[in-house]
Amino acid sequence: MTVTPIELRLQPAAQRHNHYSREDFYRFDRQQGSLLDWTGGRNVLVSEDFILGLQQGLEEEVGDASASLMYTIGQEWGRNDAAHFSRWYEEEYQRKTKQSNLMFLLETWWWPLTAQGWGRWEVDTENRRQGFIFISLFDSAVARTLGDVGKPVCHLYAGLFAGFFSAMVERQLNCIEIQCYSMGESYCKFLLGSKERIDAAAFWLNEGASANEITQKLRSGEGVAKA
Repeated sequence: MTVTPIELRLQPAAQRHNHYSREDFYRFDRQQGSLLDWTGGRNVLVSEDFILGLQQGLEEEVGDASASLMYTIGQEWGRNDAAHFSRWYEEEYQRKTKQSNLMFLLETWWWPLTAQGWGRWEVDTENRRQGFIFISLFDSAVARTLGDVGKPVCHLYAGLFAGFFSAMVERQLNCIEIQCYSMGESYCKFLLGSKERIDAAAFWLNEGASANEITQKLRSGEGVAKA
């Protein structure tokens, strides 16, 4: 059966806001040996073996502190990416980030990361006014590589979310992974909020609470000191 191709009339790339195609998103320069994305960010292609080697190498060198180290690296990445994102977003859309719709802003930040292989996400802002949100991550590059090791491994992501959101709202936020693909779950889940709530969630997690139990506790007001 012959299918007649549908001719789509796309705007010139310079006038579009979606740069999803490989040709639009990546700019290879063989002579310079560089790979830039359309925002001007420099990209590096790595294999799953690289991620595995990085994780295992850190654990051998610093033991349990590797989790904190990966979180700190992610946090710094998030802060820098927030500044980079704000610049290209405001140039692209001619609008300040603080004047933008929150969900549109967040999806605009994350889709390049999805294109780069960091996974898809869903942000649950239902409890935003209570001071915390949940982020579900599908196809974590780290967890998918490490497999089922029985513990959370996406410390880099937790730091990334903490650093990015802290920079965007201009106040310190922390993040913890409360469910991980590497614990046998189907996706990863993060809690973003104040240090007080993150410390409470970490305690419940160590006591064996599930992500759903932690969610229920937080939504019922537990984990916050009474005034």
